[in-house]
Amino acid sequence: MQHLDLQVMEQALQWARDGHEVWLCTVLSTFGSAPRPPGAMLIARADGAYTGSLSGGCVEEEFLASLCRGAFRDTVQIIRYGDDEDERRRFRLPCDGMLQVLIERRLPSQDWLSHLQSLLATLHGQQRQLRRVDLTTGEATLHADQGGEAARVKDEQVEIRIGPVLRLLLAGVSPVARICASYARELGCEIIACDPREEAQGELIDNIPVQPVLPSLYIASGGCHETTAVVALTHDPRIDDLALMEAVHTPAFYIGVMGSVRTSAKRAERLKRVGGLSDEEIQRIHMPIGLGLGSKTPAEIALAVMADVLRVYRGKARDEL
Repeated sequence: MQHLDLQVMEQALQWARDGHEVWLCTVLSTFGSAPRPPGAMLIARADGAYTGSLSGGCVEEEFLASLCRGAFRDTVQIIRYGDDEDERRRFRLPCDGMLQVLIERRLPSQDWLSHLQSLLATLHGQQRQLRRVDLTTGEATLHADQGGEAARVKDEQVEIRIGPVLRLLLAGVSPVARICASYARELGCEIIACDPREEAQGELIDNIPVQPVLPSLYIASGGCHETTAVVALTHDPRIDDLALMEAVHTPAFYIGVMGSVRTSAKRAERLKRVGGLSDEEIQRIHMPIGLGLGSKTPAEIALAVMADVLRVYRGKARDEL
């Protein structure tokens, strides 16, 4: 399973190598309800071939139709879709939905090829970067990311944060883990499952193999970056606890483990006593994992887990829900 951003960058790189003129579109902001978040990308050629998504439908159709008619000849420009009710109806945007999109026209060159290679390396890497596009000159550069909005316009420059796709690292196989993987696939996550137990081997879900290694060893070998969520869902402390002990020493944005309030309190004490974890490290662990939805079945528990992962990923406090 490849995240759509990776598909866009790989296609852009292939077209650049083949000498094609391309248009790279990036969602800068959304107002009201919108199907795709800021930072979502689409790459297209003048003949209408494309990869990626801006809205999940009609905005892409409008853009491609205009492109085939010879529009978008500027090196960079910002276009708004859904400014009025008629446009929202035509583009099938949800109520009050509106998109602001950066459109870059890029000719084949070594500089463009190198820039795309750097973007792809960032998506596969360990840290996020800030991409700046000058609205006057069209120059695109990469810088160290200091955090902030996913995309914004500032002083005749567009700033877009780009980095590794959301990775779900499943520490051990269980019925809940399998359903989490299914939800994660629909969310476009990279999915990694680790479990050394013989009975866990094979595919977790279609095309997602279980790696026959202790999750803790995978984590210790550099398996987590800053957009990784580590979830331990086996109820086996030999797998869960070791994974947690390693995960707290990584930049993973979410670390969680399944268990009741009572079990979680015992685990916290054990992680301090046996694992030597500090209070700050214990505080990084979501236990019990997930939103408090009163979940009972594996599907309900998985829903609560993935909802909480997404909540933290989007920077939402529990009291904002």
